[in-house]
Amino acid sequence: MNKLIVAAVGGIAGGVLLSTQVAGPLLAQEEVRNASVYEQLDLFGDVFERIRSNYVEEVDEAALIEAAINGMLTSLDPHSSYLPPRDFDSMQVQTRGEFGGLGIEVTQEDGFVRVITPMDDTPAMEAGVEAGDFITHVDGEALLGLTLEQAVDLMRGPVGSEIVITIVREGEEQPFDVTIVRDRIRLTAVRSRLEGNTAVLRVSTFNDQTFPNLTEGLEGLIEEVGGLENLNGVVIDLRNNAGGLLSEAIRVSDAFLEQGEIVSTRGRDPQDGERYNATPGDLIDGRPMVVLVNGGSASASEIVAGALQDHRRAVVVGTNTFGKGSVQSVMPMPGNGAMRLTTSLYYTPSGRSIQALGVAPDILVEQREPVEVAEDEEQSPFRRNEASLRGAIENSTLTEDQLRQLEEEQAIAEASARLRNEDYQLAYAIDILTGLNALGPSAN
Repeated sequence: MNKLIVAAVGGIAGGVLLSTQVAGPLLAQEEVRNASVYEQLDLFGDVFERIRSNYVEEVDEAALIEAAINGMLTSLDPHSSYLPPRDFDSMQVQTRGEFGGLGIEVTQEDGFVRVITPMDDTPAMEAGVEAGDFITHVDGEALLGLTLEQAVDLMRGPVGSEIVITIVREGEEQPFDVTIVRDRIRLTAVRSRLEGNTAVLRVSTFNDQTFPNLTEGLEGLIEEVGGLENLNGVVIDLRNNAGGLLSEAIRVSDAFLEQGEIVSTRGRDPQDGERYNATPGDLIDGRPMVVLVNGGSASASEIVAGALQDHRRAVVVGTNTFGKGSVQSVMPMPGNGAMRLTTSLYYTPSGRSIQALGVAPDILVEQREPVEVAEDEEQSPFRRNEASLRGAIENSTLTEDQLRQLEEEQAIAEASARLRNEDYQLAYAIDILTGLNALGPSAN
């Protein structure tokens, strides 16, 4: 018995010794790390004091500290930043669907301001600004060297005032100027319309109004075609949608999914990860869908496209998306400002991260430039067929109803041809839905 007690005590002593041997170096490393951090903070304080005392002009101390905080955040990634009170207020207003400005979503790449997308029916879109454009100057002032917030500040101004931005665009040999008149931007999150019997839902942003706009618009279109059984399918147009609220992307995806994961987020600590799942109920009861995307589709748009693609609920058509697969948390700070910090990456239901990769479409379809068609060619294109031959026998077997149906089908075909010329990607999406319906329910 005594031997057993001794052995147990020896084991405990050995455990204490081992713990001390392991913990000792770890504590020493932590102390060294903390000492280094304190030295750097002392260095920051010393630099701040020297600037305040010796800079050639008197400095705004609060602005200096704000710039230091923002520099610390922007050094992490393009989407982390400090929001001073005015910018924080503007961001909150924007998520509610109304704000002042040009109507463009921008990011920063290697010090240059890049347009993610112009928003629908805004001064920027009307002026011809395109996704992928680089803005180098505002009213002749270079943006290189400024933070993204400083560049955005230069683009802000009173409603009705004029601004000249200098753009560098791929395929253009020289930079060129674009004059834009600032306006109050009122976003309609979702615009709905019918193309034939196909519902087209143009989602321009993900704000508080997106899901209510979408459901209301879709219900109206279903009623217009005389019921869900007459609906050809749904096109969700996410082209040039730069994203917005994660919660709204989840609600839009859930609207067409019966079950399964929509998206998951994973941060530094695996325990902080979250999964968002669909709830029962599909607004269109399994009718076929196409999601349209392009290089201006980012963030929340990519969540929707990735979820519907992975669940094989929709065919994704267009070109590769932007590839913003990170999630930013907005944390209010003392002084009424906020910190926007990248805290996690999101993953599609199949477990893929699209960060810097984007969502690849199921069918790659490039947009085509419209071609001008002469009015006489549009109305009376020359077709060589039996009916065009001189003396051809007329078909007298058709009833008035059949003739009327032929005329309606001809009108639909002509409208489809016009749409194909105006918006080739959308026409392609509608053709896919038409084909799926022609094959019957088993193909859907």
